[in-house]
This record gives sequence, C-alpha cells and structure tokens, in this order.
Amino acid sequence: MILTLSGSAALSAIADTGSFEAAADKLGLTQSAVSQRVRQLEETLGTTLVVRGRPCVLSKAGRRVQRYAEEVGLSQQRLLADLGVSGAERTRLRIAINADSLATWFFNALASEDRLLFDVVIADEGRAAELLRRGEVVAALGRTGPTVAGCDQFDVGRMRYVACASPAFFSKWFSKGVNAASLSAAPCLRFGPDDYLQYDWAKRLTGQTIAPPYHLFPSSQAFVDGCMAGMGWAMNPKQSVQHLIDDGRLTPLGKKAFLDVPLCWRWSRAAREGLAVLNASIRRRAKSFLLPP
Repeated sequence: MILTLSGSAALSAIADTGSFEAAADKLGLTQSAVSQRVRQLEETLGTTLVVRGRPCVLSKAGRRVQRYAEEVGLSQQRLLADLGVSGAERTRLRIAINADSLATWFFNALASEDRLLFDVVIADEGRAAELLRRGEVVAALGRTGPTVAGCDQFDVGRMRYVACASPAFFSKWFSKGVNAASLSAAPCLRFGPDDYLQYDWAKRLTGQTIAPPYHLFPSSQAFVDGCMAGMGWAMNPKQSVQHLIDDGRLTPLGKKAFLDVPLCWRWSRAAREGLAVLNASIRRRAKSFLLPP
C-alpha cells in the first residue's frame, strides 16, 4: 500500500498543527519519526507534500493526500460505530462553503455532527466544485451544476439575494432609475474576484454586461454594514437584510431586485457512509431555510 495510514496521519497532523514538532506531540511520536514518515511518503510519490516553514503548510499534492486520509478516517469511524466501539477519535474534515451560507444557515447543519472536526474553506458558489474536483476538499457547497467525477450530490435549494443599498446611496445614484447607465456608475460591493452575483443580477435586469466600480469586502457582515454605510450596493441574502429593509435602513433596487442562486451539496463518493449523518442534517436545515430547488 503506497499511502500508509501512519504516513497519512502524520501529514494530517502537520496540517492541523503547522509544525513537525507539534504534530509529533499530537501523535505521541518523536519529531524524527514524523519527519521520516512524511519523507518516505514524499520519496514514494516523488513529490513534495509539505512546504517547510513557519508554519508548515501542505502542497497541492499534500492536500490531495490529506483528503485521502480524511476519507479513510471517516470509513474507520463508521466501522467503529457499527462495531459499538466508543471513544473513537474525531475525524477532521476539510469542506468548502460559500460565505453567505455559512453566515446564515449552514452552521446549524454542522452543529448536528459531533463526531467530526471541520476545516472550513470559504469559496464562492462557483468555485467550490472546483476545489472538490482538484481533491482539495472532501465535500463542498456551491452553485448547482454538472456532477464532479467520483462524487455524489444533491440540490439543497435556492438562496434568494436582494440587491439593496442605503436610502441615501439610492437617492444619490439611482434618482433617475435603476438602469444600465446608473448601475455602470454606482459603486457596488464584491466579496472577492470570484464574486459575480452583482454582475449577474445587473445583466439579468438590463440585458447588458455591466462592470461597475467596486469595493472588495471579504465578509458577509461587511456586505451588510457597507451597504448601510453608503459604500455601495450589493446582493445580500434576503434573510440577512429583510429586517433592515422593513425598518427602512436599506432600500431594494426596484421591484426586480431579487436573484435566486441554486445551491448543491457535493461530496467524495469514498466518504459517502461517513457523511450520512451530516448529509441528512444539511437536507433538513436547507429545507427550513432555503427556497425549494
């Protein structure tokens, strides 16, 4: 077996702790033993798995091996549970989630699974599947789309976004209407370079491709705060801003200010049984929060 469990465990411990020394403490081994296991893996695979530094981080290949270790850990955990063995060590799971879902409904789904430790990667709706495809995560919540090879998936529902801004911002930039010209001039907010929700809504509204000036705010709460402060307009989850709209602190950009984004939960088929409880929890939580698929 090329990828030994001991070698994979050493790699995961380094990813968790950021150093060979701390990984050794976690595993109850000497530092030289951990170094030897990682070195043997690297020599066998012919590639660098750990980028040495402060902290140590996994290379792209190292993250692929880490995913393998997580899948094995899930299978082992399920086996021990089936055998009635208690006290099994919790498995760490690296997953990708879009920031708005994490800030609104996904935490409660994760909280129902106490056998796992989560390493959450924030990824835009359109990028999450790519991380899963590259083997950097075991599961991902992202925009509904084509299946990923070696993975299962189900549609969780539609998250409704509303284009909104502060009343003062609306009066300043949209006094003559929300149209291609005003949207091209008014600053908007973007979560990051992969966030195109504002562009998607503007194109659907106007039928034109629009690239407005923008601020980058990599935080769901900052999106709401930035809109309220008059920094720009943005697409915010309806559940996050409806009370602010009702109070008059935010204003929708017209009667067609909504955009529904279909979301999909995908996971590695090798981890299917180990994720059964989490998957069921995601289905329940999504049903109570999101619009139907």
